[in-house]
Amino acid sequence: MQGRAMQGAARPRASSLDRAVAGPEGSRDVMTAFYRLDATAAQIGAALRTEPGADPWPGGYMTPGRYGPVIVRTRDGVRRLVPRLWGVPPPPAAALTGGAPVAHVRNVESPFWIGTLRHTEFRCLVPVTSFQLWAQAPDPRTGKRTAHRFTLPGAAVFALAGIWRDSEVASFALLTCDPNRLVASVNPRTMPVILQSEDHERWLRADWKEAQRLVAPFPSQQMAMDEGGPR
Repeated sequence: MQGRAMQGAARPRASSLDRAVAGPEGSRDVMTAFYRLDATAAQIGAALRTEPGADPWPGGYMTPGRYGPVIVRTRDGVRRLVPRLWGVPPPPAAALTGGAPVAHVRNVESPFWIGTLRHTEFRCLVPVTSFQLWAQAPDPRTGKRTAHRFTLPGAAVFALAGIWRDSEVASFALLTCDPNRLVASVNPRTMPVILQSEDHERWLRADWKEAQRLVAPFPSQQMAMDEGGPR
C-alpha cells in the first residue's frame, strides 16, 4: 500500500493549488499547497544522508492529500525515508464542523501541536527541490496573480521542517514562519521553515527549547526565485 500510495492520486486542478489550508490554533496561513521533489529515493538518500527505504518515489509534485517521502529518525538513530500523507487530521471539534486536514503549522504553542513537537520522534525532515508561492497582489500588467518558484542554488535537494502524527493514517504538516525579505516581496505573510543542512540532526533530536530556535526565516541570499506555475 505504501509504495503504491507514493505514486497515486490524480493531478489536482489548478484552482486547488492556490488556497488557504484551514487548521486549528492560528495555522490558517495562506500557503500555496504545492512543492516539488524532483529526485528519486536514492538521490534523496545520498543528498540528505538517509536510508532510502523500500518505498519507490519516482520524483514529482506534492499537494495536500498526496503521499510523499519524509525523513524520520528511528529509535536506533538511523534516518530513514518513509511515506506519509500530507495533511494531518484536524482536532475532533474541527472535524465535526468539516475542518480540513492541517497542512501547515504556524502556532507552535498550540495545544494541538506542542505535545507532538516536544517528542523528537514525531519531528521529520521534508525533502524538496523547490516550493511555490503565489503573489498576494495581482500583476499590474495582467491583473492576475503570479506563481513564484523558490529554490536553493547551493542544494539541489533541501529539507523543510515537518511534524508527523500517527492518527487515522500516518500524516505530516509543514512548519511555517515569518517570511524573509525575498519571500516577503511575493507573499508578506508566511514561508515554510527551511533547515540548514547542519541543523537537520538538531531538528530531529534536540530538546524542543533548542529545536524551536530553528523555526525562523531562512537567509534570503541563499535562495533564488523565478516566476512560473507548477512544473
